[in-house]
Amino acid sequence: MKVPAIRAQIGTWVYYMSTLSFKQVNDYVKRIDDELHKSVLLREMLQRSISDNYKDIAQYIVTQEERFFNSLVLAVYDGEPQWHEIRIESEDDDEYMGIGVLELSGTEKIFPVDGQHRVEGIKQVVAESELYNEEKISVIFIGHKKDEEGMQRSRRLFSTLNRYAKPVSMRDIIALDEDDIVAICSRELIDNHVLFSDECILNSKTKAIPESNTSAFTTIITFYECNRHLLSLHLKNGNVKEYIRKRPPEEDIKKFEKLCNEYWDSMIRHIDDLKDYIKTNPASTIAMRNRDGGNLLFRPAGILPFTKAVMRIKQNRGWDFEEIFLKLPQKLLDLQCPVWKNILWNNERKTMVMNNQGVVGFILLYFWDGELLTVKEKEKMMIELRSANQLSGDEEVINIISQTKKIISIH
Repeated sequence: MKVPAIRAQIGTWVYYMSTLSFKQVNDYVKRIDDELHKSVLLREMLQRSISDNYKDIAQYIVTQEERFFNSLVLAVYDGEPQWHEIRIESEDDDEYMGIGVLELSGTEKIFPVDGQHRVEGIKQVVAESELYNEEKISVIFIGHKKDEEGMQRSRRLFSTLNRYAKPVSMRDIIALDEDDIVAICSRELIDNHVLFSDECILNSKTKAIPESNTSAFTTIITFYECNRHLLSLHLKNGNVKEYIRKRPPEEDIKKFEKLCNEYWDSMIRHIDDLKDYIKTNPASTIAMRNRDGGNLLFRPAGILPFTKAVMRIKQNRGWDFEEIFLKLPQKLLDLQCPVWKNILWNNERKTMVMNNQGVVGFILLYFWDGELLTVKEKEKMMIELRSANQLSGDEEVINIISQTKKIISIH
């Protein structure tokens, strides 16, 4: 095998940049075996580190026309690799060196130092079809020796490349992904919807909103997750995880954009605190998110189960968003409402309770459209209310529910 390549050096590593066809990757690149460890146990540990992610890579290859990959880093040892340099001189007497042909005899052993899952995904695709045999991926060849010093050197490179590789952040997906319909439609809303303009969305690495922020309605990640709940409604019985991997037809994107706009528009029309919020300029959440709690919609731990509750009502009742929000008891959104004590709001510490989103959804549905709750869900709600408030029996829980009903009926 002869491949055109560029020879370069960084630190103590001499390497060669080239390309291999998918068929060549399948034929010549093997899994790591005894190249990095003598111990069978340690070899098995490396083999087991290959997860089912390679199946997603194979699926990506066959479904995405604009597929692209980072370079594979391939270690080569044994055999007789030969480097044939070609010198190129320009008319102004400049010389371009480091360009040539890397010749492999065929007896070399090649294994991936970085890109194990890409290699396995390519192998699966080639095994199932010849359509992709001639597609090419960029590769970087490095030398490897199987003595103790060589193994140590390659292990260090392996750990360095894998330790510092970071997955794409959720914020980057939202900002850039052109296949994920939720990201696409979230960007459209940010560009054009009054509720998400300027400082109304917080560009945060997490869902949490710092206490010092008095302008953001919610965080970018919370906003995305709310829209992802809407996607489950849009798909009805489809697999959301699989669906967002490939860009749907433009008509489908427009339909989902319309659904998202209808949801957020209806909230603004029918929820008083949201009406007041969008009227403030600059945006201010002081009246809706403060030391007394405020409105649960202005808290990530509140708006996510709220959105899921809306989806459940819509799926079961078939009502449009207007009908759903007209039936919403708005006083229930106040975190000072008795039912939220120690479930969603800690009044002593003046902080949110973050780990009860399931029961928060049950409580919202109980007062909003209680017939949708199953017997088990009502029992779960009662148990959680009793436990969170350290109550001795159901009578005290019923008292909390009665107090809440009295408050929301005043509205």
